[in-house]
Amino acid sequence: MSEETNTSSDRRVVIVGAGMAGVQTAIALREQGWTAAITLLGDEPHQPYDRPPLSKSVLLGKAEGSAFAVDFDSLGIDLRLGLAATGLRAAEHVLDTAEGPLGYDVLVVATGAEPIGLPGAADLPGVHVLRTVDDAERLRPVLARQQDIVAVGAGWIGAEFATAAREAGCRVTVVEAADRPLAGAMPAEVAAHMVDWYAHSGARLLTGARVTAVEPGAVVLDDGTRLPADAVVVGIGARPATGWLAGSGIELAADRSVVTDDRLRTSLPDVYAVGDCASFPSARYGERLLVHHWDNALQGPRTVAENVVHGPEESSVYDPVPYFWSEQFGRFVQYAGHHAAADELVWRGNPTGAAWTVCWLRSGVLVALLAVGRPRDLAQGRKLIEKGAVLDRARAADASVPLKAAVV
Repeated sequence: MSEETNTSSDRRVVIVGAGMAGVQTAIALREQGWTAAITLLGDEPHQPYDRPPLSKSVLLGKAEGSAFAVDFDSLGIDLRLGLAATGLRAAEHVLDTAEGPLGYDVLVVATGAEPIGLPGAADLPGVHVLRTVDDAERLRPVLARQQDIVAVGAGWIGAEFATAAREAGCRVTVVEAADRPLAGAMPAEVAAHMVDWYAHSGARLLTGARVTAVEPGAVVLDDGTRLPADAVVVGIGARPATGWLAGSGIELAADRSVVTDDRLRTSLPDVYAVGDCASFPSARYGERLLVHHWDNALQGPRTVAENVVHGPEESSVYDPVPYFWSEQFGRFVQYAGHHAAADELVWRGNPTGAAWTVCWLRSGVLVALLAVGRPRDLAQGRKLIEKGAVLDRARAADASVPLKAAVV
């Protein structure tokens, strides 16, 4: 893993990717005292922007955009928009771009993730994804026409899009290949209580259904069902945007994420990776994590900046409690932690109601929590996860008892 040296005035940090992770890395470098050059590359022509509003206020026309309120000029950040990285020559400390080579002393890879397309349908008219501000702008008039829309995928983004489309007055059918919504994120006993959310909102949810063809005005399922579709929105996941690193010698995991150590250093000298494109080892959870959520893109840059400015001997290990939220079907859903290795599930409140919480324990220690309409549970639970707190199961299951009062 790479080592850094100093912040002499002739050294340049180049950050590839101008999303949350890239922008926050540039800001954190200045906050940590980096006075030398910073170049920030974004492959989109737009001013850097926040992504969560795209599936909400921007999509519905309640906001024109979500640009970050950052004065890059005053921070001395050389922002280059509409410029994509095309390759990396680490031995020469050179980044290849569409406009030619760019030398660096320290490189930060923050290229995020890219949506997975529906096989055979990616370039068809009327088929959309929702990842960029341009995607949201193309979808706004579609929703405004209040037509028949088929959303493929009942994950987080699919649920958020369906919510917005119903609010806009569209007829919405959500098609999910798995037997439940959020199949990749939630166990069956939890996801089962989210199924009715779709019907209550007026959306139709079809599980165990696969799309075999997209035709003009229709989506065809594997059982022969034809669904009317003036537009199709695909939300079947995203993968790290690391294809441009082919041939660079950087270590990639099986999921295509850049492999980093616990300080977000990659296998190449003077190269870091952060955000949706990077996976890191978690001592807390005993496995490598790839976290495609906003909070990870906000927190990770601080660790990168500490390393670059002060060196690894003075930097902190990156081992966060993952956190994300989702607004869907009139509910505020929050999650903290990582429940893959949990051995027990504890319910707080009635999951058929409007507000409830699920706690995951491992040997009695709280390791993850899902809160629906119970933000206090989330706030307290997140702190308890960080502390490795052991819970009294009976008290934790009593929704009238504050979660922090359930600690043994």
